[in-house]
Amino acid sequence: MTRTHSQELFRTARDGDRRALGELISRVENDRRESAALLAEMHGAGVDGFTVGIVGAPGVGKSTLVGALLGILATDRSRVGVLAIDPTSPLSGGAFLGDLIRMQTHAGQPNVFIRSMATRGHQGGLSRSAPEVVEVLRALRFDPVIIETSGAGQVDVEVRDVADTVVVVVVPGWGDSIQVAKAGLLEVADIFVVNKADQQDALAAVRDLERMLGYDRARKGRVPKVIRTVAASGAGISELWGEILAHQAHLVSTGERLERRRRQLATIIRRLAMVEFEPVWSDGPLIELAGQVLACRVELAEAVVKAKEALKGLL
Repeated sequence: MTRTHSQELFRTARDGDRRALGELISRVENDRRESAALLAEMHGAGVDGFTVGIVGAPGVGKSTLVGALLGILATDRSRVGVLAIDPTSPLSGGAFLGDLIRMQTHAGQPNVFIRSMATRGHQGGLSRSAPEVVEVLRALRFDPVIIETSGAGQVDVEVRDVADTVVVVVVPGWGDSIQVAKAGLLEVADIFVVNKADQQDALAAVRDLERMLGYDRARKGRVPKVIRTVAASGAGISELWGEILAHQAHLVSTGERLERRRRQLATIIRRLAMVEFEPVWSDGPLIELAGQVLACRVELAEAVVKAKEALKGLL
């Protein structure tokens, strides 16, 4: 893609052209070398809006919760971007698109853009190119950008690399508190949500979380609040959005917002800088080296040296 074409795509996407926006994101997803140049041109063009990560295990109602939040945000004049990370289809390699189906009510609204992305086997709850796509949405003046993680693992820790506010969603009967603590939820969460709070044991789940947070003596500063919601009916959603805004105001007033943004940009810089090394670290060359080791044609230590030499050749 020439620079002129990329600038035109960016301009038309910023003006609301969904086809141009879709093409920009597809290029970032499919060509990391091209995304580095594209992001370099776009950086600084947007309003640097807030990002909100929605984290939780499958079945807790993350997509329904995001849809309920869109019911509030879609009436505002701001542009709302949603990046929904779905597990990869074993047949097509693409996303299952379950999130788009559940958010269909808001998908056609002019100030709402929803994009479903496949994990493509990437661990940590995000897709491989999610951080770069979030930067594209920021530059195009989407504020807020909501990232719904896949929820495939114990805890989607990578969301910290892209989100200013992390909302962890659980449901009544969510399990042993020790296991949840081990999963790292206490360290990740800025806000806890007990969804499906009309079910039995909802109050017990809230008490368990509040007790765990009280025992978390390593935490400094603001203690996450626990919000009860019934996303399917909209109950508690306004309170949740108010708490998200309160947390964002807290980040700004304490200077932590700037620190989180520094870490996010450091992640982007590191990822884009590593693009040049991908030919060496891609599966093909490494698997070939591994095959030589298995065939006893190359010692493991020698294979490591060969990989290092290949990297040095790129510097």
